[in-house]
Amino acid sequence: METIRAIVADPAVPERLVLREAEAPSPFPNEALVRVAAISLNRGEVRNAMNTTTPMRPGWDLAGTIERAAADGSGPSVGTRVVGFLPSGAWAELVAVPTNALAGLPQNVSFVQAATLPVAGLTALYALEKARGLIERPVLITGASGGVGLFAVQLARLSGARVVGAIRQASYEAAVRAAGAQEVITGEELAPAGAFGPYHLILESVGGASLATALTMLAPEGTCVSFGVSSGRETTFQPGPFFRTGGLNLYGFILFHEVKHHPASDGLARLVRLIADGRLHARVEVEAPWTQIADVARQLMDRRFPGKAVLHVA
Repeated sequence: METIRAIVADPAVPERLVLREAEAPSPFPNEALVRVAAISLNRGEVRNAMNTTTPMRPGWDLAGTIERAAADGSGPSVGTRVVGFLPSGAWAELVAVPTNALAGLPQNVSFVQAATLPVAGLTALYALEKARGLIERPVLITGASGGVGLFAVQLARLSGARVVGAIRQASYEAAVRAAGAQEVITGEELAPAGAFGPYHLILESVGGASLATALTMLAPEGTCVSFGVSSGRETTFQPGPFFRTGGLNLYGFILFHEVKHHPASDGLARLVRLIADGRLHARVEVEAPWTQIADVARQLMDRRFPGKAVLHVA
């Protein structure tokens, strides 16, 4: 049986994330084999890996080169540089990826840039599209210094919105302003953001009191997209002011549901064009070989840097 190297989450190992031999993929007719060059890390997948009680193959984001095209004739041809998205198992030398989750890369987009796009970029893109007509509308983005947040700030500005970013660590304010936020709120309390509302759209990833406060800041017909609970806390809010405002929406967002209706390949192709044109920038704060997965994962969970971490697959 042919084997490859892959990152495995093993609860029996102190560092949890280790390189191991694994069975080589056997693609379905609608899947291409991709030789992976770079992967990026997201807090959700790392949290899942750290908490697993049985060995598993984590990984969502990848970039590399088509080694074998899909047997059904769909998707990119052999040798094409691509970015791809998987629900698990992307952190490996060789992976099978459905062609509706792949997009080609022009030569001026690196594997490192591309690897940041699948989860963070698609989440920002598809979440912003839950509200239309953003030109000169106020948009609030919590967790604005994270991977999703920095992409969301840029994309909201490209859409013509007036963007307010909320972050916990004041040291990351410069990064959020560089991404395009006109105003930045720092600290644990979201209430000061009310001075720049009410908001047509709020992208909320903190949960707890942050979500409860965000729901009080919506303009009539406004939408709050909830896509994370980084605080780990429950949310309690008064429904009266929420429904009395009129036409408000609270949307529960998870990317794995969204791509059932909006294929990852479409969104990735749009994001890649923005990167290639210089209109969107991937902030990569940490680059390392994938042998350092455990250390980089811990840095990510400890919030030691803004933006993204990318690992090179040797």
